[in-house]
Amino acid sequence: MNIKGKSAMITGAGSGIGQAIAIELAERGIGAVGLVDRSENVINVARMINDRMDRPVAEAIIGDVTDAAFRQKAFDLMCGKHGAPAVCVPAAGITRDQIAVKMDKQTGHATRYPMDDFRLVMEVNLVAPVYWAIETVARIAEERARKGKGRWSAEEGIQGTVIFIGSISKQGIPGQVAYSATKAALDGVAATLGKEAVYHGVRFATIHPGFTDTPMVRALGQEYIEKNILPYTQLKRLIDPSEIADAIYFMICNSAVSGELWADAGWHPSA
Repeated sequence: MNIKGKSAMITGAGSGIGQAIAIELAERGIGAVGLVDRSENVINVARMINDRMDRPVAEAIIGDVTDAAFRQKAFDLMCGKHGAPAVCVPAAGITRDQIAVKMDKQTGHATRYPMDDFRLVMEVNLVAPVYWAIETVARIAEERARKGKGRWSAEEGIQGTVIFIGSISKQGIPGQVAYSATKAALDGVAATLGKEAVYHGVRFATIHPGFTDTPMVRALGQEYIEKNILPYTQLKRLIDPSEIADAIYFMICNSAVSGELWADAGWHPSA
């Protein structure tokens, strides 16, 4: 898939992996990229990209990715200016880490993982990415219909690609019962939507990054990172977001790549 002149939609683009993939796509010649984030920092990211490219390629779109009305408005904006996005990377995500059952030795009372936190993580990390992906497919399908096109044929070339951001946590990491559940579920979503959306010429795949140098990981604290993460990676360092972005670009452009790609820096946790 050639991204030159096409448009993309990236959520969580105000920092971390989302920001890195937005920069990567801009440098690789994407025609336009919608930078979606609830933080106003996304304005600075868009300005930085446009200054670097010396052209107005990036558009900051501020809002809550879980809000359906905001999602519709974001796509309306991009479609109205640039046509249906051919690339979607729903990278926005959160963690609410806590051991599922934690005992108080003095009282003998067990604290349960809060259900509200579980539902929030599911909403941001699973439900939202699924519906940003579905909206991408829908907009491409509608655009094709307006052109009188039906079932996609290989001679047309790939019409769109959606890359989900999974995680090594899908294999299970203590304290991440909610986060791990969402990341594992994305594989099933990608497999199902991929079989459906190929009718419209849209591909799906999932990348599973290891511990990456993002605000989310840095929030764990340097002591935790040095004790519990770095010793269990072959590289003995956090992954740079640009390395994940480069892998995502490869997945977008190489149409033979499907399923899952692990970008985990040789992660080999202890039992």
